[in-house]
Amino acid sequence: MPKKNVVMTFKVDGPLLSALNSVPNRSEFIRSAILSALDNICPLCGGTGIFTPDQRKHWESFNKNHAIRHCGDCDAIHIVCKNDKKTNRHPKVE
Repeated sequence: MPKKNVVMTFKVDGPLLSALNSVPNRSEFIRSAILSALDNICPLCGGTGIFTPDQRKHWESFNKNHAIRHCGDCDAIHIVCKNDKKTNRHPKVE
């Protein structure tokens, strides 16, 4: 049985409504933006920005051998292994 499309609605403020009204295919734009955002959700917190108590325990254990660093090349914040000097360098694009 084929899946049915579902209509979903959401509230927007005035400036966002004005911006969206200038987009030729709003539905496709919104679908694309949502799918892109879902591809970039934090794998630990699921996009909430908050750890559960159990996630916090796992993080504290993991963080004993890892650190959060700033990349001087691309300005990204990233996780490095304290025992592996390779993770402290910017990855090479091949």
